[in-house]
Amino acid sequence: MFHEMSAGMVECMRRLQSLDAEQRKQGVPTVDRLCAVSPETGRFLALLAATVPSGALLEIGTSGGYSTLWLALAARVRGQCVQSFERSAAKLSIARDTFARSGVTDIINVTEGDVRNFLPDCRAVAFCFIDHEKSQYIECYEMLMPNLVAGAIIAADNIHSHEEALAPFVDHVIADSRVDAVVIPIGKGVLLVRKI
Repeated sequence: MFHEMSAGMVECMRRLQSLDAEQRKQGVPTVDRLCAVSPETGRFLALLAATVPSGALLEIGTSGGYSTLWLALAARVRGQCVQSFERSAAKLSIARDTFARSGVTDIINVTEGDVRNFLPDCRAVAFCFIDHEKSQYIECYEMLMPNLVAGAIIAADNIHSHEEALAPFVDHVIADSRVDAVVIPIGKGVLLVRKI
């Protein structure tokens, strides 16, 4: 999987990381910034997504497409597509260009709009990466739960970097008897959740 990354994909990943770093230096607000996970987090997500049970692969928060590219590696191995959701048309424009340059448009479906309008129709979900508006994590988690297959994985980002904002979400999930969960100290902190 990692050994088969195209030169175009590697270059797009570098470009997005550079753009994210530049926007951070400029103080671009988070809502407008292309927020990329760390490379270690990306590899972690790809490994998780490659090994989940049979079912759909979702991403909530496409941004510029950096994490989506990592998930595309897993999708390619599994012979399926990643379904990603993004509210920002500007970010999706960058993501679509990224996917075209990386040669993965055949395995990534992107939907523009509020993910909460689409989650009820997402069935048999085996994996979901959550990395969008922090105030919606609990709501999206609860919308996902009835549609997860047994053994499905949810990975939620920014647990350490947005600790105060996401503490209620972490407490909610840890107390949920439908899942097993642990915070992984990788990147900006990932809450790893497995549906029982």
